[in-house]
Amino acid sequence: MGDAPRQPEKNPHAVFIPYPAQGHVTPMMKLAKLLRFYGFRITFVNTHFNHKRLLRSGAVVPSEADDPGFRFESIPDGLPPSDTDATQDIPSLCDSISKNALPPFLDLLRRLNSDDSDAPPVSCIVSDGVMSFTLDAARELRIPEVVFWTPSACGFMGYLHYQHLIDRGLTPFKHESDITNGFLDTPIDWVPGMKNMRLRDFPSFIRTTDRDDIMLNYVNREAQRTAMAAAVIMNTFDELEGPVLEAMAAILPPIYTVGPLSLLLQHHHIPDALASLRSNLWKEESGCLEWLDGRAPGSVVYVNFGSITVMSNEHLVEFAWGLANSEYEFLWVIRPDLVRGHAAVLPAEFVEKTRERGMLASWCPQEEVLGHAAVGGFLTHSGWNSTLESIVGGVPMLSWPFFAEQQTNCSLGSDDSSKGLLICTNSIHCKTHNP
Repeated sequence: MGDAPRQPEKNPHAVFIPYPAQGHVTPMMKLAKLLRFYGFRITFVNTHFNHKRLLRSGAVVPSEADDPGFRFESIPDGLPPSDTDATQDIPSLCDSISKNALPPFLDLLRRLNSDDSDAPPVSCIVSDGVMSFTLDAARELRIPEVVFWTPSACGFMGYLHYQHLIDRGLTPFKHESDITNGFLDTPIDWVPGMKNMRLRDFPSFIRTTDRDDIMLNYVNREAQRTAMAAAVIMNTFDELEGPVLEAMAAILPPIYTVGPLSLLLQHHHIPDALASLRSNLWKEESGCLEWLDGRAPGSVVYVNFGSITVMSNEHLVEFAWGLANSEYEFLWVIRPDLVRGHAAVLPAEFVEKTRERGMLASWCPQEEVLGHAAVGGFLTHSGWNSTLESIVGGVPMLSWPFFAEQQTNCSLGSDDSSKGLLICTNSIHCKTHNP
């Protein structure tokens, strides 16, 4: 009888595997916490590279003594080993994962399901939408899989229509000049649930002249493979994206909206061992909150361009003088890798002029910052996590999108001035997906 399959325990065992970038790990961790709260056993799978960053950042990794039902595992991403404390090159990472991640993930699932495992058999896989190699593993081992698309529903719908854009000759672009000659203003009125769209409002990986572009083809393929999943999870809600969710329901497996996840977590009494678990890949500076405590309500502009955005030092200096000349107090997050290829260098005159009313940090606990009474505005890249956290905190946004579906999120927000305003739509950086 040694070959008989192991019988599942009463509590289901979910294996979570996010795409290895901060904006994907964060919502996946939130959902994993909620399922753990409701009795699931959780195995959370990072890449080796990101797991080391998680440890270096000081994020709490629970031991078996803290919570035997929540464990971490890691698999290689196929890229050369590195100790760099920065987001990896996105196209290289996507290409490597698609070619190399399936075998180690299969090995992990088989180990978790083996008789020697101290965990119950895997009941389901909750995979990031852009990690579709996991669907092949799920099919081979006959494990149900739910796909979690971490962008907005509008952004995901944009990805779902990449193939239509290709078929209609709208991407790849014929010439580099299509970035600036008005071609991006081409109206797109045939995407269900998305009104008043222009080509520029689609996720930015269409902005290429190369038919073999890694990101254009990777995201197109990942979006189309979603139909293989048992269900789709999205961090959004009907009141925000109802029309596009309704349109997607007609072409995809069952869709479950669970957003905003940050608000759901706030409304649950999560045990301390679970609540203390963080997903930050950079060390957070808690002094940000103490600094905000000394500021008047609604007086501070919070500036954070997320975990992937990179810019030139000229752009950095322009933002610096904009903040200085605004006369507002500000909290500005400047990651060590924010400036492309160089350390961020701010003018000494800017530092002196804003010494009494500005704080600079390398990373911060963003949800707590956006929930602080002192924060009255958010200058953001319009990543989906930042957008939802700002809505939950009731903080208006000024948007400077960088890449991916951030342009789409801006389109969603700028249709309603109570949410945000768009300040950049066609700068050359917006076409660049290579941090």
